[in-house]
Amino acid sequence: MKAVIVYESLYGNTAAIAAAVADGLRQGAEVALLRVGEASPEALEGADLLVVGGPTHVHGLSSRLSYRGAADDAGKKGSEHPAADLAGPPLRDWLDGLTGVGRGAAAAFDTRVDKPRVLTGSAARGAASRLRTHGYAPVASESFLVSGTAGPLLPGELDRASAWGRSLAVTRLSGDR
Repeated sequence: MKAVIVYESLYGNTAAIAAAVADGLRQGAEVALLRVGEASPEALEGADLLVVGGPTHVHGLSSRLSYRGAADDAGKKGSEHPAADLAGPPLRDWLDGLTGVGRGAAAAFDTRVDKPRVLTGSAARGAASRLRTHGYAPVASESFLVSGTAGPLLPGELDRASAWGRSLAVTRLSGDR
């Protein structure tokens, strides 16, 4: 099985989760781990499973507007926010640009503040919806928690992400499509 993980990470938390998911998936799959700016349509060809992840911004997927907000927050005098990594397109734009790629199973994850989802929203929900629109079949969705807007991840989240990756590999290997 071939899996491709495409992720966006502004403060490093989502990158750490993506790497942990990749470690779990490697138990049953060949895995490519790509930042959103590296994920060309050619990189997705032949994937049996596409996993997409990003931080939750303003109740959903990142956008150019939320990128500006992240940059402004980091630039404020006395701000505790580190400078955000704004390389590559926002995940929303990348997903909206999916065309002419192979279709198959998909999974979505996000990082979000440790509060009820009704208050924070979920980038994973928006990603799964866009993947479905582009002909993918979402098989799983998960949120991983951070203690504040810029993190850090809560204790145990990396282990939980690795376990989720293993479960994705088992699900795909068993033919649950």
